[in-house]
Amino acid sequence: MISSSTFFCGVGGSGMLPLACIVRARGGAVAGSDRALDAGRLGPKFAFLRKAGIALFPQDGSGLQPGMTLVTSAAVEPTIPDVVRARELGLPHLTRPQLLAELLNAASVSVAVGGTSGKSTVTGMIGWILHHAGRKPTVMNGAVMKNFVSPEAPFASALVGDPELFVSEVDESDGSIALYRPQVAVLNNVSLDHKEMDELRTLFGGFLAAAGTAVVNLDDEESRTLAPAGTTGFAFEQEAAVRGSGLMLSDEGSRFTVTVGETSAEVRLPLPGRHNAGNSLAAIAAVHALGVPLVEAAEALGSFQGLKRRLETVGTAGSVTVIDDFAHNPDKIAATLATLTARSGRLIVMFQPHGYGPLAKMGDELAATFARGLRADDVLILSDPVYQGGTVDRSRGSEWLVEAVRAQGGRAEHLPERPAIAARLLALAAPGDTIAILGARDDTLTEFAAELVGNLDARG
Repeated sequence: MISSSTFFCGVGGSGMLPLACIVRARGGAVAGSDRALDAGRLGPKFAFLRKAGIALFPQDGSGLQPGMTLVTSAAVEPTIPDVVRARELGLPHLTRPQLLAELLNAASVSVAVGGTSGKSTVTGMIGWILHHAGRKPTVMNGAVMKNFVSPEAPFASALVGDPELFVSEVDESDGSIALYRPQVAVLNNVSLDHKEMDELRTLFGGFLAAAGTAVVNLDDEESRTLAPAGTTGFAFEQEAAVRGSGLMLSDEGSRFTVTVGETSAEVRLPLPGRHNAGNSLAAIAAVHALGVPLVEAAEALGSFQGLKRRLETVGTAGSVTVIDDFAHNPDKIAATLATLTARSGRLIVMFQPHGYGPLAKMGDELAATFARGLRADDVLILSDPVYQGGTVDRSRGSEWLVEAVRAQGGRAEHLPERPAIAARLLALAAPGDTIAILGARDDTLTEFAAELVGNLDARG
């Protein structure tokens, strides 16, 4: 178990911030560091952490003290001074998923949400339904849940409630999904992302086998083949214990009927996209396993506001709408493009690949997704990938991806730097267009999207 004093190295990360907030809210002493803090970026986020009572230090080892437990994110290398200092002091060292697994596995009622895509949204939906039902859950999310945002909590990726009712998304990218023993395990989908498919099948199969109840998307072929006996299935197209029917999609959201046994309820979800309708079905199935009445769950989803950076409209100026979205792997990008190309008007996409490693692993699939998903008049602009140093192979960059998209019949261009991209977007944008900023691992993309709205407004 962790000590009463915890130091989070990489405390501003999407998976670290909510954990730090949960530990602090439970009365633990919490401190942390972050390279973005040292670089003077993301000031409002770190101001929020300070206000929450979390002490912040440079990432130079100066914040580590005897008696602490060090917690590190996946982005933290063993040579970082904080890690070196912790070794010198002989401090216990946990990775982010090890700490999360301790908290989740210790709860008497726990829900872990896994899958390639939709984890954060499903987790937010489950948290909102349980909150709406008066169950007071603790929720650990990798994205800000708009329903829980307030002036006091602008970065509400965590909800602190009953420690015995713990809901969290869980990640397979580093194999740590094997650490979790939830009462309810949700598997939304399985597709190519961080690992090869055979390894993903092993990891997700073990995740379901370790749970008290498996809740599985039977519309997803890969997930369906992994479902153990006794699974609570959910689906629109397959026979399932939790069945959706009569799906109607619009630019504003979706509407469908959900049926469990002899009981039916209507869901009016104020989020666009078929994938979000599927996410809501996953959340309903999960809370059904916890005893939340179907009608109550459906009603709660009618007021679910979604997550930051998930098809989030940043603003509209000059009749041009700017969308900020986390999509970064083929499955997520395909869902985003399907939703946005269903609207009228041209789509202009700026995509920042989330690393050279992902381009090496799934570059061909990314190219095919963009080539298929964009229409003839749509535009794709690629920035350079996220790169935070190290020895990763950089032979496949955005120039390569542009050529791969073009080879499959798509239209793409590469502009390495943000100022040139901003100028190009302003030059291209015309009334009725939608600009979508896509990418992961970089909170400054949201700032870029907001600046773009301001520049469109100033242009008139």
